[in-house]
Amino acid sequence: MKVLKNHVHSLFKDIPSSEQKEALMQEVLQNLEEKVWDLMEQGKAEEDAINKAIVDFGDIEDLKHELGTGETQPQKKKMRKLNLGYSLWGSSLVIALVLFINLYYTPHTIWFVYPTFVILWWPLTMYFIWLRNK
Repeated sequence: MKVLKNHVHSLFKDIPSSEQKEALMQEVLQNLEEKVWDLMEQGKAEEDAINKAIVDFGDIEDLKHELGTGETQPQKKKMRKLNLGYSLWGSSLVIALVLFINLYYTPHTIWFVYPTFVILWWPLTMYFIWLRNK
């Protein structure tokens, strides 16, 4: 049943180590092994029983939330919106500073446009990330 152990370890790989995680991994592994034995008693081959047990088990998003490591979707959306707003304000302030320096020290030469294009990549990137995940 090494396949089941590897599958359980891959499911829990991004969860920090703790006693609760280890106990939950053992419980999941035990449930999967019992499911495999039941399927084998019904006449399925071992490989088919393992695959069916894995497919029937599904993902562990609910378990991640129980362990407190899963991030809810509304929080992610809120953070993307916050990142977009932060990038807009931050780049606006930097552009305003560059404009001030340009007009104060060299009013006869307009050069603030060039760094403005570079600075605008930040909010543009955040906008497309926000738009893609909307």
